[in-house]
Amino acid sequence: MIGEVTLSSGQKASYYVDARRALLRPPGFRAAGELIASAAGELGAAAVGGPATAAIPPTCAALAVPAGEGLVGFFVRSERKAHGLQRWVEGPVEPGARCLVVEDTVTTGGSTVRAIERMREEGLEIAGAVAVVDRLAGGGETIAAAAGAPFRALVTIDERYPERPDRA
Repeated sequence: MIGEVTLSSGQKASYYVDARRALLRPPGFRAAGELIASAAGELGAAAVGGPATAAIPPTCAALAVPAGEGLVGFFVRSERKAHGLQRWVEGPVEPGARCLVVEDTVTTGGSTVRAIERMREEGLEIAGAVAVVDRLAGGGETIAAAAGAPFRALVTIDERYPERPDRA
């Protein structure tokens, strides 16, 4: 979408990238699933997940394809649940599991970094991180540094919107 928007980071932007519009259609879901499951396999990850909402479609996509058959999924809450087991990390992932962190769209990387911190508190190992779209605003580097592991994007904003007004 072209037009003034406020991003989850609080920053203003002249365009919005909604990766979920592609991820929540069968061809995009399958393609992302294959690429994410492949990345998990390359990095030796047994689990795939990340920040709640943003990680749910790419996580489910990775689990739904044949290459993701051996994976488990999880998501990291932005706030601890006040009832039940009061978990930060939801899903069948156990301490010591090697995890691929996923996110739909990365700008600053803040929500993914917070998820990585919570994952480490729960004893999870970070194998790497994958974003469906990287807005190339420094988030990928921030995530890689926080994860101490490689970050990659399935596509960058330069590939999708090379004529954007903020391109350096």
